[in-house]
Amino acid sequence: MGKKKVLSEGELSEMVHPSANDVLGVATKLLGFDRLMVKCQDGHERLCRIRGKMKRRVWIRVGDVVVVSPWDFQTDKRGDIFWRYTRAQAETLRRKGYLTV
Repeated sequence: MGKKKVLSEGELSEMVHPSANDVLGVATKLLGFDRLMVKCQDGHERLCRIRGKMKRRVWIRVGDVVVVSPWDFQTDKRGDIFWRYTRAQAETLRRKGYLTV
């Protein structure tokens, strides 16, 4: 089957929306290596790590809007980042009312 191709942001036409247990958040602080603090929509501030497939392909800065998947344990303290929105996509989320942080 092979590896799944990772698309660049320029090639994406559709926007990824969070599923049932995922939450939107805004990166507030870079902590080094692959970790950051994220202020999430549900009111929690989580220590999140960048998923391995994204590590060297997508760079996340303070203020970027991301999708966080909370861990099964420590759901209100930790999570994984698996998507970063572009600035235009983040503005679209704000206009539609998905993002309030």
